[in-house]
Amino acid sequence: MASYRPSLPFSVPMVVLTPTVTKVAGVSKTVIPAIKDGFTIYGTFRTFGGTERQIDNLYSIEDTAEIETWFRPDITSGSIIALADTVTQSNPNGTQYRVIDEPENINRRNQFMKFKVQREKGNV
Repeated sequence: MASYRPSLPFSVPMVVLTPTVTKVAGVSKTVIPAIKDGFTIYGTFRTFGGTERQIDNLYSIEDTAEIETWFRPDITSGSIIALADTVTQSNPNGTQYRVIDEPENINRRNQFMKFKVQREKGNV
């Protein structure tokens, strides 16, 4: 049986953030921790030009990407992935993406994982 091997080296540094949900006056509010409170992973980051959408004759491209990395059970749907090389003094949170589906544990071997992310804009 052929074993899965990543096609590219895991050379892109990323910071994984786990948001928490709190209730303020009965309204749920998502709180994203600071970059320093996350943990660093290395993986591949491929955008393929984003995802094209056409809704009500309006054409748009969603900023999506696919990430492959070593297996981490603490990366789940809803986790935030910040690209470490985009963190600057003027942008202390870096470019952030939200995991949009449950990550795939490739071949159920707890060795590699693959998941899709979508860019977080506006409130991040």
